[in-house]
Amino acid sequence: MFTGLIRAVGTVHAQGENLLRVSCGAIAHLGTLELGDSVAVDGICLTVTSLLPMGFTADVSPETLSRTTLGQDSQDVAVNLEPSLQVGSKLGGHFVTGHIDGVGYLESAVQTENAWEMSFRVPDARVARYIVSKGSIAINGVSLTIADCDPIGSWFKVAVIPLTYAETNLRYLQPGSRVNLEGDVLGKYVEKFLRLGDAHQLSVSGLEEMMVGADRAMGDRAAVTETFLAEHGYS
Repeated sequence: MFTGLIRAVGTVHAQGENLLRVSCGAIAHLGTLELGDSVAVDGICLTVTSLLPMGFTADVSPETLSRTTLGQDSQDVAVNLEPSLQVGSKLGGHFVTGHIDGVGYLESAVQTENAWEMSFRVPDARVARYIVSKGSIAINGVSLTIADCDPIGSWFKVAVIPLTYAETNLRYLQPGSRVNLEGDVLGKYVEKFLRLGDAHQLSVSGLEEMMVGADRAMGDRAAVTETFLAEHGYS
């Protein structure tokens, strides 16, 4: 689990068919990494498989390569890095799982007085369905708020403050650049509940009845005392 607040920008290098090496001059900003730790690399949750003096390596599955920019862009590119959320840490962005829904691309980036207004196209319906005005989205792992979008979510716009723009790889994007997109996980659960409809309600009702039955059983068990057992022939 992540927050979408980027700690450092590194560079990803190919080490083999399904192995990546990530170098980072500001590796200390990621905290004390250990084998098996999770790190979001451009929003993709990867597991540290070995530690390097100024970076780490991570295995990448074919599914990840097919669904993200890691399998589509050239190597030696800048990537946003964020260590996993620790208990007690500040949650300044939104809950980001690191499970990419699909890839979109930058349409335009316009600098205004207070922000960079960046517009993106979303050709994948699996991602567009979670694009809602004022909702949250992770773009290359960066937690952002959707300022505007079309009715079906195939286009949206965000306002990126200068600090976020300068401290992430969003500043390197050019029109047509691919980006990893992850919709708000809360929206995915809401969608599922609505899709299941009455069938889900029936299952919930059944679960409630089971829980009530369990409560009654617990209450009956609590009433089974030594006196009760003696009165019913047990000694």
